[in-house]
Amino acid sequence: MPRWLKRLGRRLARSSRVREGLCALAAAYIRLVWTSSRWEVIGGEVPDRLWRANQPFVLAFWHGRLLMMPYCWNRAKTMNMLISQHRDGQFIARTVARFGIRTVTGSSSHGGHAAMRSMLKALRAGESVGITPDGPRGPGFRASIGVVSLARLAGVPVVPVSFSTAAGPMLKSWDRFLVPWPGRCGVFVWGQPVVVPRNADGNTLEVCRQAVERALEAATREADRRMGRITAPEDQSHEDQPGDAPSKSTFSPPDPLRTDDRNVI
Repeated sequence: MPRWLKRLGRRLARSSRVREGLCALAAAYIRLVWTSSRWEVIGGEVPDRLWRANQPFVLAFWHGRLLMMPYCWNRAKTMNMLISQHRDGQFIARTVARFGIRTVTGSSSHGGHAAMRSMLKALRAGESVGITPDGPRGPGFRASIGVVSLARLAGVPVVPVSFSTAAGPMLKSWDRFLVPWPGRCGVFVWGQPVVVPRNADGNTLEVCRQAVERALEAATREADRRMGRITAPEDQSHEDQPGDAPSKSTFSPPDPLRTDDRNVI
């Protein structure tokens, strides 16, 4: 690519007007896909039951199935989504804000503890929190320990959800990001809540982490099956093996065995 074109691209990326315009286009495309397609919801009684009981929860979905998530949510209920401080994360934040979704900013390297405190405050106020357990940079389809640590501290369940569509490319990115075409059909699949005991030790947290991972894998596989897609082999999560690197987290959770809950907020 010519240097002048690279410089132009960098200048445009720094322009607030250009960024806002791209966010508006992204939001418009999401609305177009939703309004022009036929959608089915499987397992919708799971969130409905929690919403009726005014029970907040941690909503978990893979990073690659993020695009249509604004439409899985009950707009009458407040949702806070954990977003990284990276430029891509801020693009997502501005886009989902157009659907009434609030954002909490944090990452594994910057603002992690502040993000944890903000999410706990929201959950304890009766608001729900959305997290991509494999975000923001992977490894893909591997749930981090952070999602279950947050659920334990807040005393709320983790509820998995995924979506798929009959047509649209799956990008060759680390998260296999799905971009649905408008005018087709799609499905949301909800899984059963994963309850994390308040007194969970490290081993129990790992069991719960794997349960979230398997539930997301199952929801994604079922959504793809209903839409006639074959879930790619690399989309299948796997349990930790000896020598595996520790799972990455979108934020840096306090050590669940050493943190005094009263000191988190």
